[in-house]
Amino acid sequence: MGGCFSKPKPVEVKVELSLLEKEKEVDGLSPNGKASPFADCRPNGALGHGSDDDSTPLPPYHKPRDYVEASVCHVKDLENGQMREVDLGSGRALLIKEHGEFSAMGHKCPHYGAPLVKGVLSKGHVRCPWHGACFNIATGDIEDFPGLDSLPTFQVTFPAGALQSQKRSKPMARCSAVINSSTGFSHVLIIGSGPAGLVCAETLRQEGFTDRIVMCTMDRHPPYDRPKLSKSLDSTAEQLRLRSMDFLQDHDIELLTEKEAVAIDVKTRSVTFEDGLRMEYRKLFIATGSKPKPMNYKGKDVRNVFHLRTPEDANSIARLANNKNAVIVGTSFVGMEVAAALTDKAHSVSVIGIESVPFKKALGEKVGKAIMKLTEFCFSCYTQLKEVVLKSGKVLRADVCVIGAGSVPATGFLKQSGLHMDSKGFITVNKMMQTNVDGVFAGGDVVMFPFPPRNNKKVNIPHWQMAHVHGRVAALSIMGRATEIKTVPYFWSAMFGKTIRYAGYGDGFDDVIIQGDLDELRFVAFYTRSEEVVAVASMNYDPIVSRVAEVLGSGKTIKKRDVETGDISWLIDKGSQ
Repeated sequence: MGGCFSKPKPVEVKVELSLLEKEKEVDGLSPNGKASPFADCRPNGALGHGSDDDSTPLPPYHKPRDYVEASVCHVKDLENGQMREVDLGSGRALLIKEHGEFSAMGHKCPHYGAPLVKGVLSKGHVRCPWHGACFNIATGDIEDFPGLDSLPTFQVTFPAGALQSQKRSKPMARCSAVINSSTGFSHVLIIGSGPAGLVCAETLRQEGFTDRIVMCTMDRHPPYDRPKLSKSLDSTAEQLRLRSMDFLQDHDIELLTEKEAVAIDVKTRSVTFEDGLRMEYRKLFIATGSKPKPMNYKGKDVRNVFHLRTPEDANSIARLANNKNAVIVGTSFVGMEVAAALTDKAHSVSVIGIESVPFKKALGEKVGKAIMKLTEFCFSCYTQLKEVVLKSGKVLRADVCVIGAGSVPATGFLKQSGLHMDSKGFITVNKMMQTNVDGVFAGGDVVMFPFPPRNNKKVNIPHWQMAHVHGRVAALSIMGRATEIKTVPYFWSAMFGKTIRYAGYGDGFDDVIIQGDLDELRFVAFYTRSEEVVAVASMNYDPIVSRVAEVLGSGKTIKKRDVETGDISWLIDKGSQ
């Protein structure tokens, strides 16, 4: 006789909320639940000899509060190597299953808010699909850049409020010395407040450095997100801010604004600034970035010609271009992004460049022409500067003009310093970001550094992401914990609602293998040298670039023949093997 069999009750995966990071710090615990390593910090920044293994885990202290518990899926619903964004009522989290174990963390990248569920999971970390940042799934710590913050991690037990925040700052040491702001000495002096300088300062504190840190900048603002200037011209310095003055003060990172370094004396270990301030240092990190490439033209003193450098520049460009005629000189990424940002503001936008196809050198002619189809502005060939007159004799009305013709390293003040620089003004450093002068380090756009994937050939890679990496490597070197660069270069550009992503180092590529449809702007381009893929670019093909970055970052090579077949499912396939 037949009968009905009921399905077995599903085994549920319940995600609960863990203790908030701030509470852990108050309780003297580090993120792993053990005694804070900063408790043993010595005055000179060195840690005590005790290791984490020597410390006894303390029982977590739970303050009375509400907790969230939700049944989100059956244990068999997630396969190894899969991720799922789950709703817990008061917020969302990223649920991950790898090697049979579940973990959960913030679901958005703290850099620009990318959905990490669309990223790449591999060997204990998740790589962001937009800009390549990596996060450890066990700790939430940022392992590769860009970005400053890490992610909150949720055990299978968390507090409701934690889900509202999708980022966290790592615990930092405080300065043990009594700080007198008028003292002309700093144990670590950082010139520049971009990503290299800021990450260097924060890494020092995160690693237990307890001496004075002073960061000097020509800017009038605390550190801000410079890549957004050309993409969002109306943004204020407040909206672009990476760290507030309160944040820096809370972590004993002193910031001196509107300070331009004019000379370095490596013998006396001192830096002189334009306003006459002289500051001595024990260790120096130079991260002054780049400045606009000089151009000879009439009208340098007029008010409607700009090099985009500051939020004030961006705001002025947007205001003056409103229903007026805008001319962009130069087809750099910055120039093209500004042109794109002005198309819905200006009456007309004209772009002037030496090359008829933008980005030809960096991305190849085919990709450059595909991107060019996005544009709604006029392309012309070359200039001299109220009107812009071309070599052809054509006159372009210019109510506002933006010069985006490239940049050069901001190292002119180092000419008499004794630091080794090449003919273009780039500082040469070793793999630990150390210059030829003891105690002096450099990083970011200003350096030529040995790049492991090219047999340690000295290269300059002026990416926002790479500057973060340099800052961390320099900080560890300053503390005597030498580490080498281990990253895959990653950059992005956004125009007309489309984003192109790029990973690797394609300088000198000899062929481009295109998969997808260039006309539809849904493609992936593999850049090859000889028989090896050295870089990749894509549009509307996420997370392919992060997937390739993951493969290259693991030390593996991708052969040209692997991408010529048209079958790249092995790269797109979700999950890790």
